[in-house]
Amino acid sequence: MEVCTSVSGLRLKFAGSPALQFEDLSVELYSGQKVLLLGPSGCGKSTLLQVLTGLIPQAIEVPMKCDDIQIPASWGYVFQDPDTQFCMPFADEEIAFVLENLGVPREAMRELIQQCLHEVGLPFEEPHVPIASMSQGMKQRLAIASVLALQPEVLFLDEPTSLLDPEGTRAVWDTIKKVGQHKTIIIVEHKIDEIIDFVDRVLLFNAEGEIIADGAPEPIFAEYKTELRRYGIWYPGVWADYTESVASTMLTQRQQDLESKLLPARDTIRDLAVLKDFVGYQGRREVKITAAHVAIEAGEWITVVGYNGAGKSTLLQALMQLIPTSGSYTLKGKQVHSFKDVKDTVAYVFQNPEMQFVANSVLDEAAFGYRADGQPDPVGRAEALLAEFGLQGKLQLHPYQLSLGQKRRLSVATAMVKQQQMLLLDEPTFGQDAANTFAILEKLENWRRQGTTIVMVTHDLEVVRHFATRVWLVEQGVLAADIHPDVYLRDTEAVGSSLG
Repeated sequence: MEVCTSVSGLRLKFAGSPALQFEDLSVELYSGQKVLLLGPSGCGKSTLLQVLTGLIPQAIEVPMKCDDIQIPASWGYVFQDPDTQFCMPFADEEIAFVLENLGVPREAMRELIQQCLHEVGLPFEEPHVPIASMSQGMKQRLAIASVLALQPEVLFLDEPTSLLDPEGTRAVWDTIKKVGQHKTIIIVEHKIDEIIDFVDRVLLFNAEGEIIADGAPEPIFAEYKTELRRYGIWYPGVWADYTESVASTMLTQRQQDLESKLLPARDTIRDLAVLKDFVGYQGRREVKITAAHVAIEAGEWITVVGYNGAGKSTLLQALMQLIPTSGSYTLKGKQVHSFKDVKDTVAYVFQNPEMQFVANSVLDEAAFGYRADGQPDPVGRAEALLAEFGLQGKLQLHPYQLSLGQKRRLSVATAMVKQQQMLLLDEPTFGQDAANTFAILEKLENWRRQGTTIVMVTHDLEVVRHFATRVWLVEQGVLAADIHPDVYLRDTEAVGSSLG
């Protein structure tokens, strides 16, 4: 088989990191292969993609050495964070920029732009849409569309569907499978259910960035189950194994104890927050989200679900008073008028974790809240907090040097320094390996047991199944339903079955 891209003897180290990311790593990938890179969060999967394309060190200055490297002549790259990919301010201009570089005549562009957008589930009537106004999931689709417009021979996909709802994930992978049938595709992805029958090779990494297995998917998942569990890597059936584990059984018992002790009959509980005729705006006039009447109680876990672009993130931003609102919003019995009315009661974790970083090192980021709150020994507290979230070896790194999964863990860790009574989280588990996903969820559950209310945007039905006490369904900018998780799962699975 013809080698498509390769590197041998790779040595790479990030500034501030105590250890090498890769030490004498060698890998050859062949033309036409569909390769899945699997490993724990932070093991270097995304970094390897960037090396194999030449982005490191040509565009991203990271010290590296290798004995030899072969970079494909024609390639396209979909980043974890779609915002890092865009060159233009509007959706149609982003794809037109690609087509222009390919020499496509202007008169032929409009039809091709519409075709690219339609392939990834963005059939805008008028594609001149500001990218800044799009949800992160919609941005992710646009990033994929712009790369497909390039018609590369090799596709490097770094969690291309991490921000998409289940239907969107299925649709995008169907598109990639169709257009990539005869291409070489190198994939980093945690959500493997949609691609397990598509890839023909799996490279399995350990936490130190070493390849511990290389082969076809079926034998890898069958023969390396112990390693997959040890390193907390997603594999088929991992949720079933988790729910049968001792930790999860104890978690379920704790949930039952909590509900019997802290969640008695609904009418005996004082509402933490109440929304009536609540509206969130873009600017001062454009309505983006509405909620007719809903109450939030202490100790609940509310999962916010819905299609990409429906208004889920906007609802959280409105609750946090990050956008203009109108109507009635009471918190602990007092009317909310601005951010200062919520900041001591509500904490917020952004979908893009970089939006909340304020310090130049991971340690200082974790210590910032303790210092601002006047708590004793802020550094010691920060070190203990980071250890809880598996970041103890990253203390001196700049937060931007972390992997996306590590950035997410840092953002969740620092959100609750003041131990506010309500925590708003926007996709806190995306980009995480299985071990860190379960660790984050259990940490949130422990906070819930202590009375914290969790309001969490997610596309993960397993989170709804195992952790939610209520589900808010957002549709086309409206909080359309407030229902029990079992009802939502029953209806969703019925629709999934009808879709095949």
